[in-house]
Amino acid sequence: MYVGDTIVASATAPGTGAVAIVRLSGPRTMEILQAIFTPASPGAIEPRKLHLGDVIDPVTGAQIDRAMAVKMPAPASLTGEDVAEIQCHGGPYLVRRIVAIAVAAGARMAEPGEFSRRAFLNGRIDLAEAEAIADLIEARGESALKQALAQLSGALSERVGRLREQVIAIAAHLEADIDFSDEDIRLPSRRETASAIERLLADVTLLHSSFARGRLMREGVRAAIAGPPNAGKSSVLNLLIGADRAIVTPIAGTTRDVIEESTAIGPHTMVLNDTAGIRESNDEVERIGIERTRRAAAQADLLIAVFDGSRALEAADDETIRILEGRPGIAILNKRDLLPVTTACHLRGRGIAMPIIALSAIDPADAEPLRAELERAIEAMTGAPPADEATISRERHRAALERAASALKHARESALALMPPEIVAVDIASASDALGQITGAVSGEDILDAIFRDFCIGK
Repeated sequence: MYVGDTIVASATAPGTGAVAIVRLSGPRTMEILQAIFTPASPGAIEPRKLHLGDVIDPVTGAQIDRAMAVKMPAPASLTGEDVAEIQCHGGPYLVRRIVAIAVAAGARMAEPGEFSRRAFLNGRIDLAEAEAIADLIEARGESALKQALAQLSGALSERVGRLREQVIAIAAHLEADIDFSDEDIRLPSRRETASAIERLLADVTLLHSSFARGRLMREGVRAAIAGPPNAGKSSVLNLLIGADRAIVTPIAGTTRDVIEESTAIGPHTMVLNDTAGIRESNDEVERIGIERTRRAAAQADLLIAVFDGSRALEAADDETIRILEGRPGIAILNKRDLLPVTTACHLRGRGIAMPIIALSAIDPADAEPLRAELERAIEAMTGAPPADEATISRERHRAALERAASALKHARESALALMPPEIVAVDIASASDALGQITGAVSGEDILDAIFRDFCIGK
């Protein structure tokens, strides 16, 4: 619930740094700033200009820090309220002390995402743009950063807004049909209305289909490294991340649990899972690890299958090949530095359709060809980016578009069945509401709570 009091929090990450920012927002912001900050130069603090001064404890009069302060009066501020920021030295104790004296002077600690929530409630940003702020902070790769910036600039909001305008136009024709059915006014026929709904449905479906790419850009591509024991899976993980993260030994069954690491593959982030070797085992611990391997492979977006090219294919290789069926990814023929026994032709003969690359996982020179092949696999899996850069990446957006599409399908069927305009209008209104939930044109407290509770404090 929106409360019109004054909030305070550190707007920088916890820990030690050169500079930290303490942010205030609300009706008492200027009063509190005046109480705890004394400018070095006499006179009032001018809006939107940094001023050097001292942070003072108003109770004891003690100097806390020499800092910079800026005030940003409403409504042209981050939150649409009076906002002030104190740029202090970045010691954790200093930050806690300044926040504490601000609270003592009349502010309260901000909840996670409360600054962004106030910006939304005061019309400074919409919900999609608010979510883009969180995505921007959490971006782990170039593609995630680019997508978050596009959404923050309004690309998604504009596209959803255009879709909603079309829905409202159809609703207006239906309302006119309801209110003026006896008048001599030319209104669209049911079939013309159905055609308009069909075109709109195609646009909604197209945006909905961007979810697969958008989610992978935002969260990263989850890739499971699978294969029989001693094929070199852990060596492939170490090759990709450029560090000895996984233990490598010639003993089968060394890796017994799933090891997770992230790395950049071109503009994408890849979350790598090194898994236990797939084989029959009587060892209880190893069998648990192998079961986790199967789950990791099932949940992965992309599979990296590793085969030992220096030996003939065995039963464990066949089990790996069964896991690969119908899945995107690449196959690696490892140990290229040894005498080849198994070739790409052998793997093709066993039914492997995905790209195959031969390499030596202990040779750093093979890292770049492997990365290039993985980047091609990701692009083939996600498809080309839309021309307007508007994609959806959150389950909330996907579910809202699915509801809108379902409502439009019902509306089209009703129109084609020549049902009364009142019947068609009900589904059209549902589609409008579903689209409005993406940007916050239609929202409830529960939706806002769910969105902003995952923000960090200070945003």
